[in-house]
Amino acid sequence: MTLLRIGARHETFEGKGLYFDGETPAAQKATLTIDEAAGALAIALPGADAPRLWPLKEIRQVRDQAGRDMMVLRLRRMATERLVLTAWEDQRILLARAPELTRRPPVEGKGRLAVWGTGAVAAVAAMIFLLIPFLADRLAGLLPPAGKRALGETVLEDVRVAFNQTGIDPLPLCEAPAGLAALEAMGARLFPEPVAEAELTVHVLDHEMVNAFALPGGIVVLMRGLIEAAESPDEVAAVYAHEVGHVVARDPSRIALRTVGSTGVLGLLLGDFAGGAAVLFLTNRLITADYTQAAEAAADAFASEALARADVAPGALATFFERLLEEYGDTSGVVQHFLSHPALVDRIDAAREAGEDGTFSPVLSAEDWAALQSICEETDGGA
Repeated sequence: MTLLRIGARHETFEGKGLYFDGETPAAQKATLTIDEAAGALAIALPGADAPRLWPLKEIRQVRDQAGRDMMVLRLRRMATERLVLTAWEDQRILLARAPELTRRPPVEGKGRLAVWGTGAVAAVAAMIFLLIPFLADRLAGLLPPAGKRALGETVLEDVRVAFNQTGIDPLPLCEAPAGLAALEAMGARLFPEPVAEAELTVHVLDHEMVNAFALPGGIVVLMRGLIEAAESPDEVAAVYAHEVGHVVARDPSRIALRTVGSTGVLGLLLGDFAGGAAVLFLTNRLITADYTQAAEAAADAFASEALARADVAPGALATFFERLLEEYGDTSGVVQHFLSHPALVDRIDAAREAGEDGTFSPVLSAEDWAALQSICEETDGGA
C-alpha cells in the first residue's frame, strides 16, 4: 500500500523548557512536544499523570524581557503560568508553529478600565474646577495678613526677575523721590482712610508694558508703560483704584490659592510640579489674572466710587481703556485683560455714566503729574 501526504509535513519537535506554575517560585523542568491532533503544545512535567496542553493559537510571547537569549511564553488569557525556552532551535520551531505568538494579548476588562479612567478624570476635574475654587474662596479671608504680604513680596521679586531681559538682576523699581511723592499724594487723595486689611503699597516697575496688577498682601504694581500711555493723572488714578478694588475683594489671594491647589493636584498626577516651575506659573497667573466678570465689574464699581469720593472724574477709567483699545487693539497688556470679558462695552458705559454728574478736579497738580511721569528717571539699580 502506498500512502500519499498532501501538503508540507511539520518537522518533529521535542524540546526542553522551564515551567513556572504561577503559585510557587520554583521552576520545573519540562519536556515539550506538539500534539498534532489537539493542535497544542504538550508540556510534560515530572510526576504528572498527563501533559499540560497549551493550544498553539493561544500561546503568546511575553514582551520586554531583559534577556535576548531566552523566550518567555504564556497563554493568551491572563494566566500566571510561564514557560521559558532557552534553546534557539526550540524557539525557532515555536515561532513557526504558534501563529499568534508575537501578537499582543487582549486587554481584559476594557469596559471596567474605561469606567475607572473616566471616573478618575472626572474626579480630578471636579477638584480643579469646583473643589479647589470653593476652598480658595473660603480660605482667602482666613489667611493671616502677614502670610499674604510675604507671598505678595515673593511674587513681586519673581516678577522683577522675569521681566528683566538680562535675566540676572531684578527689574528696577522706579524710585525718583519727586515721583514717589506724587504717587503717595495720589494714594492719599484716593484713599485717605485704610481700605484693606493690609497697608497698601504701590510700586512702579521700569518696563514699557501697558499693564497693572494686584498681588496678595495689599501690593499694587503699575508699569512704566501704563503711566506713559496715560494722558492725565486721573487715568492712572482710575487704574490704581481698580487694582485696589481687587485687593479689597481678596481676588489676588483667591487666584494664588487656586493656582497652588491646582498645581499640587497636577504635580501628584504628572510628577513633581513644585519649586521653581510652580512659582513661575503662579507669578504668571497673578500678572495676567483673568478675574471673573463679576470680580471685574466689582473692581470697576469700587474704582468709580473711590474716584467720586475724591472728587476725581470716574469717567477717566472709561476714557483710558477706550483710547487704549483704539490705539493698541486687543493685544496690549491691560486692554487684553479687560477684553477677556464680553461686557467690556457695558463696563465702559457704566464708568462713563458714573462720571457725568458732579464737579471734579485733577487728582494731581500739573507739577506732580510731571513728577510721576518722570518717576523712572532715577531707579534703584535693581537691588
